[in-house]
Amino acid sequence: MDIHQLRQFKILVIGDSCKDIYHYGVCDRLSPEAPVPVFVEKNTDVRAGMSSNVFCNLKSIGASVDHITHNKLIEKHRYIDSRFQQQLLRVDIGDQDIRETFNMKNLKDPEKYDAVIISDYNKGFLTRRSCDYICKYFKNLNTPVFVDSKKKNLTCFSNCYIKINEKEFTNSEAFPKNSETIITLGSRGATYNNKVYSTDKVDVFDVCGAGDVFLSILVSFFLLTSDIERAIIYANRCASYSVMKMGTYAITLEDLNFLLKDQ
Repeated sequence: MDIHQLRQFKILVIGDSCKDIYHYGVCDRLSPEAPVPVFVEKNTDVRAGMSSNVFCNLKSIGASVDHITHNKLIEKHRYIDSRFQQQLLRVDIGDQDIRETFNMKNLKDPEKYDAVIISDYNKGFLTRRSCDYICKYFKNLNTPVFVDSKKKNLTCFSNCYIKINEKEFTNSEAFPKNSETIITLGSRGATYNNKVYSTDKVDVFDVCGAGDVFLSILVSFFLLTSDIERAIIYANRCASYSVMKMGTYAITLEDLNFLLKDQ
């Protein structure tokens, strides 16, 4: 398989985005004011999160990709003890009341896309109405749409591939009748059409962003192979690899060459 052929595909990513900010430091003493640890910061690492992580993964493996998101800045600050790589606290800023919503007028030349990804963290940028419109619009263009959404009622995502994790699936209220569902199971892999696709057992370091990696690879290899089941297998393998890394991680072409060398 020539993974460099991914360059021929044009993919559109629509969704909420944020900055994942990792504060690394140490806790050597308790505060004299209360029995809480005092965090002394040593360094900071900033990475793209939410739909921006999907965008970065696609760019990293060579796909041509456009990204439509909101202008309001969302930040997720994670405070991590660098000696043990233990996350102590997460502080979210700016994820309330995103009043800016997706507008189809921002979409230029929709016919040029080979696939569309809706990465919906349910922060307000993508309303049910806009999701329904996007899915129907690209259905008329025969363009496959892949969805990862935090909404509990998913009936607005018709004629799509819906990627959802096991917990979200259990808590979901309703699904569209004419979409296909892929359920990720963490260390157990994923299930599709009542078949389980197992994955490699690895030492889990950080699961943050693993779903974005799975989605990015799923879409890329579906376009490359026209086979959703093979795409699930590749997505499983790459997502398992990503949880061995600290923080949100973008799969590279070098990673793909290593992970898929026997394919």
